[in-house]
Amino acid sequence: MVALAKILDNLTIEGKLYAKQEDSAVRCTACGHRCLIREGRRGICQVRFNPDGRLRVPWGYVAGLQADPIEKKPFFHVLPGATALTFGMLGCDFHCGFCQNWLTSQALRNPQADDSINFIRKITPQQIVAFGRRMGAELVASSYNEPLITSEWAVAIFKEAVATGMKCVYVSNGNATPEALEYLRPYLSAYKVDLKSMQDKNYRRLGGVLKNVLDTIRRAREMGLWVEVVTLVVPGFNDSNEELWETARFLAAVSPDIPWHVTAFHPDYQMTDPDPTPAHTLLRSADIGREAGLRHVYAGNLPGRVEDYEATLCSKCNHPLVRRLAYTITDYQITAQGTCPKCGAPVAGVWTANPEAVNLHGHGIPRVAFL
Repeated sequence: MVALAKILDNLTIEGKLYAKQEDSAVRCTACGHRCLIREGRRGICQVRFNPDGRLRVPWGYVAGLQADPIEKKPFFHVLPGATALTFGMLGCDFHCGFCQNWLTSQALRNPQADDSINFIRKITPQQIVAFGRRMGAELVASSYNEPLITSEWAVAIFKEAVATGMKCVYVSNGNATPEALEYLRPYLSAYKVDLKSMQDKNYRRLGGVLKNVLDTIRRAREMGLWVEVVTLVVPGFNDSNEELWETARFLAAVSPDIPWHVTAFHPDYQMTDPDPTPAHTLLRSADIGREAGLRHVYAGNLPGRVEDYEATLCSKCNHPLVRRLAYTITDYQITAQGTCPKCGAPVAGVWTANPEAVNLHGHGIPRVAFL
């Protein structure tokens, strides 16, 4: 980890999301931990640190860069069929035992993640956006690790992207602060939040606090960001009817238009005991979401096995508006005005004004920039 830390420490600049404190300490405001970082120490994420009374933050590299289907994020109500140029760095403010991106997210925390040193590629924001344009991307997404802890770098990229007409999105654990959201707001169009549990004790096991995530969902909606929420349904962890009902009711109270994605778990990283989530559990979870009043509920990671829960249906007349198989759009009927073609009801989301150009029957797989 020493070699990795040395490389990452050199790829930094002074941050924006912090406040100076007494005795050369700093208070980081990038995530809900609000770490008080003494001189010579690091924050919980390990990648934001205080060498001399100033906060240094990640800058000038990616550990992952590829052109993904927007459905992979997943965003189902943001420009279906579009390509999202997706970048990520290293580090996270959580330590989830079921993390599927642990090799990048747990860098500087777990020695097993030291291989991530081989993923680091120096790059500029201009080069990232230029690559996205060559790949035909309509969006830029910050993902793979937790983007909140690298928000300064994300904003540098987003500024370039917005200037070219691209939309920008965050794929986040939702452990945000008002300061971070205000910093990001001028550039973001959409924010996806992982709502991992409705039990604070579960969040404490993962390194977080439930209230911070719930507050982020509410605040992002109030700020006008398009919000979608994902719950990875893990057998024995968060799959009880009671907890699923609590999750669905909370989201419906914030807005019944929030899409809720219930997705299937598979054993990974440090959580290998639970069995993979069966299709019937996802269907039960999705049914609860609809019964709780959510207008758009989706079941993910088990393509072709979840009935109509891959499709977007009109919340008024139930007409199929967008049909999907995994990350591929097979049919698109939302009008240029963002309405149902059958009954005229508005459909909440961020839709294209040129529906005939939606990419149907695409490959639905990422295109890698760096290996």
